[in-house]
Amino acid sequence: QVQLVESGGGLVQAGGSLRLSCAVSGGIFSSKAMGWYRQAPGKLREWVARISSGYTTNYADAVKGRFTISRDNAKNRVYLQMNSLKPEDTAVYCCDTAGSWGRGTQVAVSP
Repeated sequence: QVQLVESGGGLVQAGGSLRLSCAVSGGIFSSKAMGWYRQAPGKLREWVARISSGYTTNYADAVKGRFTISRDNAKNRVYLQMNSLKPEDTAVYCCDTAGSWGRGTQVAVSP
């Protein structure tokens, strides 16, 4: 059974940066595509970014150029570097793989 635990969220001013981390256990991490999603209060869950097992990355238009997804197969971790944060980035951020989800980490961006 795959388990995912996110960390790194917090409160930051607009224009600031945060780095989220997702620790993955169970299964063969290096073979898994990994994704980040977010859900703001009162809104549907929104896909943010994805990285394949071959390190190909894709981003939602809303975060392209500001966020960077990466992975460290030696540490079984996936990261989301978030720069130039905006208040509209405020949400709970979760990582996922093949239908397994973590509980998420809260990101709040003040104006």
